[in-house]
Amino acid sequence: MDDALFEIPLWADLLAVGVGALQGALFAARFTGHHLDLLGVAVIGVCAGLGGGILRDLVLSAPIATFQSNWYILVAVAAALLGMLLERVFSKLNGAFTIIDALNLGLFAAIGATKAIAFGLPAIPAATVGVLTAIGGSILRDLMMTAPVQLLRVGPLNTAAAIAGTTLLVILTTTGVATAIAAIACVAVTFIVRVLALALNWRVPEQRRIERLPRIPHRGAQAD
Repeated sequence: MDDALFEIPLWADLLAVGVGALQGALFAARFTGHHLDLLGVAVIGVCAGLGGGILRDLVLSAPIATFQSNWYILVAVAAALLGMLLERVFSKLNGAFTIIDALNLGLFAAIGATKAIAFGLPAIPAATVGVLTAIGGSILRDLMMTAPVQLLRVGPLNTAAAIAGTTLLVILTTTGVATAIAAIACVAVTFIVRVLALALNWRVPEQRRIERLPRIPHRGAQAD
């Protein structure tokens, strides 16, 4: 690992974990497909907050940051409990949470990509680790709830926004821009793409089966 590279502040990592756990608990509390008890909602919230970072460190074969400090689990538990207990209050703040969600997506993406770069990964794998960090908690949440993985369905551009942000980050770092500045740019671009996607209803085109291939006429069938 290159120690000279930008080191992620602990507060930034904890902020991302806390917001992720809060949103995970809110999602679980509102989900109508299962009857979850209070402990179940809290556990899903914690996993949503910690999942992206754990996945990142497993991919990097790095010590799992979640288990290197007491603060990660404490912040995730507190945020999940807050989301569970105050679900009705937070449900009235959907506009604010849209902004927070977009910022958190960018923050997770930047943290994952910068840590991957610090561990010596090339540009494309580093960007991929950033995307996995950004969406890993949501995927784990949906898998635990045996629900369709929301990020793989037609919907808001969460994954695409993270790809845009991490791509910019690795381009900037490979051209000599300071990693801290590149990380801020990653958060900004991810945020902008995510918010614009919601405001303008941008969607990735839905996959459709090709029912019939076009016929190519044979040369002999052409008129003389």
